Amino acid sequence: MRSEYGTHSLRRTKASIIYRATGNLRAVQILLGHSKIENTVRYLGIDEEDALALAENIEI
Repeated sequence: MRSEYGTHSLRRTKASIIYRATGNLRAVQILLGHSKIENTVRYLGIDEEDALALAENIEI
């Protein structure tokens, strides 16, 4: 029997849980190893306006 969940879907799920719990898009970006915040936004499937507003509040 083939597994319904692979490592990639678990990676996405954990990233989504962290984002929802913290609202910290920058932290999720770092955890996923994305160089561009836009990639993290697309990966999580979140509204781009909300994500960019959150990202602006995060100091690097």
